[in-house]
Amino acid sequence: AVSIGSVGVAFSDYIVFADESGSPVLERPDPTFPVFVLNCVLSSKTDYADRIVPRLQRLKFDFVGHDQLVLHERDIRRQQKEFAFLQVDAAAREMFLDRMNGIVSDAEIDVIAAVIHKVRLAQKYASPWSPYEIALHFCMETLLRRLRQLGQEGKRIHVVFESRGKKEDAELELHFRRIAANQANWGYKQPDFRVMEWEPIFVDKKCNSSGLQLADLMARPIGLKVLRPLQENRAFDVIRPKLALGGMKSFP
Repeated sequence: AVSIGSVGVAFSDYIVFADESGSPVLERPDPTFPVFVLNCVLSSKTDYADRIVPRLQRLKFDFVGHDQLVLHERDIRRQQKEFAFLQVDAAAREMFLDRMNGIVSDAEIDVIAAVIHKVRLAQKYASPWSPYEIALHFCMETLLRRLRQLGQEGKRIHVVFESRGKKEDAELELHFRRIAANQANWGYKQPDFRVMEWEPIFVDKKCNSSGLQLADLMARPIGLKVLRPLQENRAFDVIRPKLALGGMKSFP
């Protein structure tokens, strides 16, 4: 069956989920994490609906008894709030992490991320774009290249973002649409984003989107890998095979 949009444009066979780690604000960067990471997860809708979502739902049922749990990297890492049970039982903690890593490892996804070094950016450019806008540009360039490889030209691709507030969402949507209309090109690359129709969606984290949770779980480990490449990073080892060609950009 072919999914057709409201104006006759076929929906893409794929969907993108985007989440971030770190603050996009340049002033007073956190010395322990002085970067901003935007992470995009590209999945076929078939694999997402038939395999990824059911496995994440089953994980939640098995460990907390219901499916309203939102997998949040920060809370899992700190073993707090709904994940306080990870402090109590070491065996359960290892089993939970192994199950979660297994879901990521088995998922047929592409991971596309941009890591912006905020201190370097402020030092190099007098009035730089916001880290979020720069990261979005890099990610959309790689997404465009990958989606064209997947035969998605002429289709409508939905990109799902976690809402950060009405003002922030409006600013991000404006920049997103400028990129999609080829009005925000910079550097020597001039990719034609208009070969596809790009549609942003902003949703609250509480909506319990499996795709947004996957994107959130991966963002910080990617940033840590760039900051401390020699440090053991079990989560990144699972992510690494999912990185699309040119899928991890570090700037500047």
